Amino acid sequence: MSELALFKGGLPAYLKDMQDEATQALAGGSGGGGAKRISIEGGVFRMLVGGKEVAVNEDRSMNMIIVKAAANNARVFYAGTYVKGQVSAPDCWSNDGITSDAKSRNRQAEKCADCPQNIKGSGQGESRACRFQRRLAVIPENEPNGFVYQLTLPSTSIFGDGTQGKWPLLAYAKHLAAHGAPITGVITEMRFDTSSPTPKLVFKPVRPITEDEFNMVQAAKDAPEAQAAVTMTVAQTDGVRNAPAALPEPKVAAKKTEPDTKLSDLLNEFDDE
Repeated sequence: MSELALFKGGLPAYLKDMQDEATQALAGGSGGGGAKRISIEGGVFRMLVGGKEVAVNEDRSMNMIIVKAAANNARVFYAGTYVKGQVSAPDCWSNDGITSDAKSRNRQAEKCADCPQNIKGSGQGESRACRFQRRLAVIPENEPNGFVYQLTLPSTSIFGDGTQGKWPLLAYAKHLAAHGAPITGVITEMRFDTSSPTPKLVFKPVRPITEDEFNMVQAAKDAPEAQAAVTMTVAQTDGVRNAPAALPEPKVAAKKTEPDTKLSDLLNEFDDE
């Protein structure tokens, strides 16, 4: 099945006319820390449970299902210098990118638009000291238990136009939304952009999810774990508080196999029409 067929009526019946908050949140329009998370620090996919690293995927790419997305880009400001391995809460943050959270320990301004840390040049070089982030709730492909993980993306993985099959998050979501494909209804490949000096992910669709995967997404998207994954709290770093006392450790996902239905190889076919 080509991507053209997928976008023009080729979606399985259980995905047609499916509406999901994740696509709406990322592509625009209305719509609205987990204990398990995937870190991309150092250009490596690291799976953590309660702050403990339990698995490492050194491949340049990893397939997943995006089951929920924060409705807005968050903002995070650290006054001190980053020290690898040191767990610390941000000095100031905002869940909606508009108003700083009242629980911030060193609130810089009430409104992000008025904040001195949101001025070009307040960070290194011409950058802003307060950084954008977007939180996703994801399930790795072939995850045997359907565990939901938090994935926090830096601004370089969120914004921009990208190139064919190598989209930043928002451009990728808009590409899917323009063709009626829900982002929660496809297996998404996230791949490290090796041309970037800092960890940066680009995204592309691989295949529609199966009906079993669809049922798993429906059960996961409204679960407390998914909501926690897309919400920033005081403990937004790996030192997660309020974590369950005994979390089952996830198994390392099986090596991904080539799907029978491939979308990624035919992206050019659609866009050249």
